[in-house]
Amino acid sequence: MKRLFPVLTVFLVGCTHPEEAPPKPMVTVKVARAETADVQLTIQAPATIFPREQANISARTTAPILNLKVRKGDTITAGQVLALIESRDVEAQHAEATANVADAEATLQKTSAGTVPADVERARGQLQSAEAARSQAQKNYDRRKDLFSQGAIPNRDLLASETELSQAKTAYDVAKRTLDLLEQQSGKTDVRIAESRVQQAKARQALTAAQLQFTELRSPLNGTITEQFMYPGDMAKPDLPVFTVMDLSVAIARAQVPESDARRIARGQPCVFSTPDQLRGSAKGTITIVNQAVDPARRTVEVWCEIPNPQRSLKAGVFGSVTVSVGKADHAVVLPDSAVQFKEGSSKGTALVIDQQHVAHVREVEATPIAGGKVQVLHGIEAGETAVIEGGYGLPDGTQVTFAEAKR
Repeated sequence: MKRLFPVLTVFLVGCTHPEEAPPKPMVTVKVARAETADVQLTIQAPATIFPREQANISARTTAPILNLKVRKGDTITAGQVLALIESRDVEAQHAEATANVADAEATLQKTSAGTVPADVERARGQLQSAEAARSQAQKNYDRRKDLFSQGAIPNRDLLASETELSQAKTAYDVAKRTLDLLEQQSGKTDVRIAESRVQQAKARQALTAAQLQFTELRSPLNGTITEQFMYPGDMAKPDLPVFTVMDLSVAIARAQVPESDARRIARGQPCVFSTPDQLRGSAKGTITIVNQAVDPARRTVEVWCEIPNPQRSLKAGVFGSVTVSVGKADHAVVLPDSAVQFKEGSSKGTALVIDQQHVAHVREVEATPIAGGKVQVLHGIEAGETAVIEGGYGLPDGTQVTFAEAKR
């Protein structure tokens, strides 16, 4: 019996070979087979809700707020008075301007009625006398000219008549110019001056009337008061808003679409806005704006999805995502979206593809999300191949796997 112990010891040592590799672990994963299908192509991007119209309402003049007609949260209509500010000084200016209009109009009426004063009448009488003298001098000259041609009078009498005619014509011209000058000065010019003063007074009256209207803060649009910055007694100023009004009857989901995807989006395409918690459900709309400029920092293009919102269920500032339908793809290779680990901000990523020996291989793929929690594989996986959809995170290339459950 003592001779058996050394033999037994040698046998046990010989059974432990130092070069034997430990068995590879078997990992259980869930898989799905890549299939072909006709799919609706979509592009998804983060988005935030904005109102269709928004206005910050400020006073046009600096004055204390007397009364607020609405409060934050109230629904209002276009033209509705929202607040009143101090207006006594503007009312006094308007009353003064109105009185100036009445004074200017009275002056115009008086000037128009008195366009023929005594000096104008006197000048008109002198013109008539000069005209009669000129006519008489012309007759005398004509008669003496005939007598001179007959030799009945000497030449000096003819020369005297010619001189008298010249003097009469000169007197007539002077009288006529005097009358014209008086009529222009006392008539048309004075009337134009009076009319100009009336226009100035009315312009001043219109200005003060506008300033009086500015003491009533009115809404430029239908909507809801979403912000209230001041209260009665505060000093309203042109550079400080009193209210913010938003029109959310139509909501605008402004999405930031990657530059590479934006070229496939166009106005008129259908879009859907949804939130991560899905408590508000999804809202359907239409693409109305695709910006023509790229954000230089994020390399994205802003896209507007216009959504009818008659019940105001979508609130300004709500964050979610916009999904845009950009077309269809026939016989596309489709997998669950969990099969691809995307690189951030890219359509490229990796997937674990299982061969016939149940060995997982890391493969570079390119895919794009589609509806129903799936992706369309553009490159890297063929129809019929099997990919890991659960349990493959961090698995190295060449890992032996077993299937927990097959999904289609």
